[in-house]
Amino acid sequence: MEIEDKYMARCIALARHGRGKVSPNPMVGAVVVCRGEIIGEGYHRKFGEAHAEVNAVASVSNEALLAESTLYVNLEPCSHYGRTPPCTELIIRKHIPRVVVACSDPYPEVSGRGIRRLREAGVEVSTGILEKEAHLLNKVFITSHTCKRPYIYLKWAQSADGFIDRLRTDASVLPVAFSSPASLQMVHRKRAEVASILVGTRTALLDNPSLTVRHWYGASPVRVVLDRNLRIPPHYHLLDDSVRTLVFTGMERENTLRTEYVRIDFGQDVLRQLLSHLYRLGLTSLLVEGGACLLNHFLGEELWDELQIETAPFCLGDGVKAPEFSAVPHRKFTVIHKDSHKIAYL
Repeated sequence: MEIEDKYMARCIALARHGRGKVSPNPMVGAVVVCRGEIIGEGYHRKFGEAHAEVNAVASVSNEALLAESTLYVNLEPCSHYGRTPPCTELIIRKHIPRVVVACSDPYPEVSGRGIRRLREAGVEVSTGILEKEAHLLNKVFITSHTCKRPYIYLKWAQSADGFIDRLRTDASVLPVAFSSPASLQMVHRKRAEVASILVGTRTALLDNPSLTVRHWYGASPVRVVLDRNLRIPPHYHLLDDSVRTLVFTGMERENTLRTEYVRIDFGQDVLRQLLSHLYRLGLTSLLVEGGACLLNHFLGEELWDELQIETAPFCLGDGVKAPEFSAVPHRKFTVIHKDSHKIAYL
């Protein structure tokens, strides 16, 4: 590994510590190197708190060394005033002569401006070191700001013969339990990492889901449900005000403490309206948990970035067919648990 790759890989490793804590900001790590040695490092720990560059510079015990150091950072330093001051101004003020950036920031208020500001101030800036890895790390943030919609995960569990549930007509019949304890933890871990989670009306009515994080640690995502005619009973979990919830509907209803009713036109493109609203709210990722009709709608519109499919080691013989897709995955791996459950990420 080239020496600059090594330092950038350290930035990326540091940045990962912010997963699930910094959204809607990106995950960023920074390393200060002087005379071939790391003298400071840091990462963005929590949304609203100091950025990676600030923490890295603050960790340097002898500030005089900054004037002969190189700062490595996996994303272009910010150049605008947000919740925190611009990192570019800190770099200039501390007389850091060289900055190495993995990839530029797609955020409109930053994109290219941070690098340009540094160069105008006489700072040498190099780009493109481990750029692919840096993009992958912040795929959610980058997709959100380039596509103007959340990064979309589609998730379902199915039987070995391709059914996601038995045929049910009311909530008195319980859904089929596909998940093992281990795979259930993985599902709730994903919930803790995303900004929002979505189900359709039928799933809400039949399953009465909570859509909260219970089998992992972390905050629950914003719950989102499509309910055109407001059919979900007020005593259902989704309307209990325990977690921020968005109900997309064609009807009028007053908001409650943590539940917002968003009126949309169901005669127009429903998914585009929903995704645009989530983007405007700064919700950079969306986990779609069903049901089959909603999942097929996303697949049919090619509105997805990743699929997560759990296959249980038994057959149903009949029921609700699992969604079908023909896309060739960019990457695929399977986790096999001791109880023979498999989770494939495509």
